Amino acid sequence: MNYLFFDIECAGVFKNVAKICAFGYCLTDEQFHILEKEDILINPQGGFHLTDRRGEQGIVLPYKYEEFKKYPTFEAQAERIYGLLQDENTLVVGHAVQNDVKYLNLESRRFQLPSFSFRFVDTQFLYMNVIGDFSRQYGLGVIAERLGVEFTPHRAVDDAYATMKVAQALCKSENCSLTELMKKYDVTAGKIDDYEIVQTTSIAAQKYKEEKDKAREERERARAQFHIFADKERRKRAKEGKLKGKTVCFSHALELQTPLAKKLLKAAFDNAAGITYRAEECDLYVCFETENCPRRQSVQAKNIPVFTPESFAALLGV
Repeated sequence: MNYLFFDIECAGVFKNVAKICAFGYCLTDEQFHILEKEDILINPQGGFHLTDRRGEQGIVLPYKYEEFKKYPTFEAQAERIYGLLQDENTLVVGHAVQNDVKYLNLESRRFQLPSFSFRFVDTQFLYMNVIGDFSRQYGLGVIAERLGVEFTPHRAVDDAYATMKVAQALCKSENCSLTELMKKYDVTAGKIDDYEIVQTTSIAAQKYKEEKDKAREERERARAQFHIFADKERRKRAKEGKLKGKTVCFSHALELQTPLAKKLLKAAFDNAAGITYRAEECDLYVCFETENCPRRQSVQAKNIPVFTPESFAALLGV
């Protein structure tokens, strides 16, 4: 079996359009010997609108933009690209590859071409499984630096080559082939067929997602309990007290500590305080010492007094 490592660069990506301008690939055998390596440059048939994935900071591609008009269109290059990706003896590999598969899907629809049909593996996802961390996504540059791989960012063929070197380094560290690495970490390849994309997955990733979903449900349940308590107790709040005319806001993290939050809120109501869930509207903000969230930063910017649970309890004498 051969491995086709590939990367795509686009002149612009919008909701339903991805104008591909470069398809870089590195074809190897199972020992990572390079058989072919090329940057297929494509006329995107449109201007360049380059942003990051959040649509904010612009990126710079290491190409001369004015030259792209002389290259064939995606439709003209399609037969070759389909042939590379859909070869029966080839496993397709990319980094954060679902994005690139999505771009291919959009381009095939734009030019009314048949759906791509192939399986694919994601080196980003493999790396996350190997290190056992699904809490964040690791960019190609970050992983390449950790593994000592040098490359030119955003040149499609160089990104494809770096992806290959990352896969090779992972296999070397685990002393196995790429397919054996997938089996070792129970990774199932993603696939595209009939314009539908199924992402790569693994038992460990599914377990992480289940635990994350469970934790989110528990947070939502705890916050709901606190809000129900607050709505009930505010009807009993004192008319006079140390905090008359003041509103208090608790951090989200404190709200989740239901017994403590209830105790402090009851004391605040006993001192005639009101409550708000909008930090920017409060007169007193209560959070843990270690918190440095945007809500705390916003109240500090407005010079709103910030209390820890301990200092707030001391203020109220509880």
